[in-house]
Amino acid sequence: MKVVEQIKQPIAHEMELFEQKFSLSMKSKVPLLNRITHFIVNRKGKQMRPMFVFLVAKMLGDERLNDRTYRGASVIELIHTATLVHDDVVDDSYRRRGFFSLNALWKNKIAVLVGDFLLSKGLLLSIDNEDFDLLQIISVAVREMSEGELLQIEKARKLDITEEIYFEIIRQKTATLIAACCAMGACAVHAGKKDVENMRKFGELIGLAFQIKDDLFDYGTQRIGKPTGIDIKEQKMTLPLIYAVNNSTSEKRKWLINSVKNHNKDKTRVNEVIAYVKEIGGLDYAVTKMKALQQEALNLLKKYPNSPYKESLTLMVNYVIERKK
Repeated sequence: MKVVEQIKQPIAHEMELFEQKFSLSMKSKVPLLNRITHFIVNRKGKQMRPMFVFLVAKMLGDERLNDRTYRGASVIELIHTATLVHDDVVDDSYRRRGFFSLNALWKNKIAVLVGDFLLSKGLLLSIDNEDFDLLQIISVAVREMSEGELLQIEKARKLDITEEIYFEIIRQKTATLIAACCAMGACAVHAGKKDVENMRKFGELIGLAFQIKDDLFDYGTQRIGKPTGIDIKEQKMTLPLIYAVNNSTSEKRKWLINSVKNHNKDKTRVNEVIAYVKEIGGLDYAVTKMKALQQEALNLLKKYPNSPYKESLTLMVNYVIERKK
């Protein structure tokens, strides 16, 4: 059995029910919107984020989930989908999960409006049901994701990213939404403040580890949906590269920065940068950091009684850093 199926097993029924509720949450009176949202639903990913919501809720609550949990999972997925649609516009990307992206098929204007529609649907789902605690969790996540993207854009111009700033960018860009999923799962079943915070931190640690794993893929040779060296071509300062910059002679440091800034489209130069980062230990350093985050997340889980849900969350943590794509 595939790992994702194994993780999903204890919440298979909830995930089926969620898919129906999620489709309904996107309904509109505008036929064009319904066509587009139908397209989105049929090209869904692994749906890891709703899985986090349900697994945490079932680990902390009783066996039966309330409607708040389904609404929380739908809000998370609506916001996540909205950010993906907007990201494709910002990045001029015409592919998403092996298919054409919305902006490729319907152009930027419609894609931006669909993203806005999904965002408002998510927020209204919480407001209409007076889930103001859930609304606060997701609103903080949306603010942080926007700030993280803008901080990355600002830093990409000068390439003056320290390790501290790097972690702040990935915390906001990637980890904050997974943290929101886990906090949402706890909050939806009325867990105490300490448990909500524990689960928020747990999600944040997984999100940070997830992003470092993505950084490492840029230096690998496996087929993972993006060509090797793409982060360098996009002038993104990832953890292995930051380590290399910080641990090089001033001459090598200048060469690295110059390569990323001015020669990022030169295949030979990009390959030289990749080889140098590997040689100086950038990848080993990133792996060590990722494994430390994994261990911290697993330690947070140890506080809770054993259950199939805790087991799936443990599997999820390990899957994040062992995945091949």
